Amino acid sequence: MDRFPNNDIISLISSAPRHDLAESVGPNLRLDALFDSDRAELGALQLGYGTAAGDAALRAQIATRYDVNAGDVVITVGGMHALFLLALTLCRPGDEAVIAQPAFPLVRNALGAVGATVRSLALNFDTGYRLDVRALQALLSPKTRIVSLASPQNPSGVAISPSMLHEVAELMRAHAPDAWLIVDETYREAAYGVDPTAPSASALGPRVVTVASLSKCHGAAGLRIGWAIVRDATLRQSLVTAKFNTVISCSPLDEALAVAVLKQGEHIVAARRQHLAHNLGTLEAWIGRHAERIEWVPPDAGALCCVRLKPQVYDDAALQHFRTALHECDVRLAPGPWFGDEPRVFRLGFGLATNAELAAALDRVGQALEWAAA
Repeated sequence: MDRFPNNDIISLISSAPRHDLAESVGPNLRLDALFDSDRAELGALQLGYGTAAGDAALRAQIATRYDVNAGDVVITVGGMHALFLLALTLCRPGDEAVIAQPAFPLVRNALGAVGATVRSLALNFDTGYRLDVRALQALLSPKTRIVSLASPQNPSGVAISPSMLHEVAELMRAHAPDAWLIVDETYREAAYGVDPTAPSASALGPRVVTVASLSKCHGAAGLRIGWAIVRDATLRQSLVTAKFNTVISCSPLDEALAVAVLKQGEHIVAARRQHLAHNLGTLEAWIGRHAERIEWVPPDAGALCCVRLKPQVYDDAALQHFRTALHECDVRLAPGPWFGDEPRVFRLGFGLATNAELAAALDRVGQALEWAAA
């Protein structure tokens, strides 16, 4: 009966512990930060239906950031809605979809829910979650309709280089000509400090679709605004039709607030990049102090990374002891199996807390590591 498999990642939107290191977002943006310049305009907003494609001003703001036409932008109810509509539009039962895994589980679930045969492109901790194009080629076939990647990846924060994405697109043209490359760029703008932002994959060609949202880089997950950049006119119209048949339109209030966010986008993102860089430095130093027990893959961007308990230190019993100790310390990490990763891997989110709060939470994790190894 269940079309979507259960995954305990749903706990992230329930009550949180005192120290929540399972989240992958930065600090939540406050609504009053947007009001000074836009209060009158928002007060005059009419709360009728929005449009199926999305508010014209919002699409224009996004198009400017991506150097595309506003007509290429489709606004959705968060990035996950875009990924679901793409799965629904492009896949029929018996079609094949390739997804790099570990991955955000809802993306894989959407592909399975529409009847696609899902083939996993395995990424792993020991190779730094780097994509292997030869392994991808072995999974491609004339039945492939979607290749789903994320850059930076969730849960690792590891990015796929522009040259590698270009190689993937060329490989698909040769071995799966009817397939679409979907790149989830949700964390792309969440660089660290003055690090450059990676270019969007939206310029790679007409059969490449990119997806993003305001949830992670801007701290506005509550607005539920995402988008897809779709260069192919036929697919774009199909996506708009699918949106109309599922939610009709986005909330005009959410779209108006999203415009206000993007008007201040550079200021918002710049401040958050400094915050992420500061917290990343604290995390790196903490990992160094616990190097006998834990290891990590440093992220390229985003408020998240993967850490692993060293197998030679933590057997299965010690791993369970660690999980129990985390609970007793009122700390939450995101277990690797949520994302299809190994049990000793955890996604650690370092962006939600202040630097002092992060240090306190990491001290608790350190205690749990010591208790479990004793």
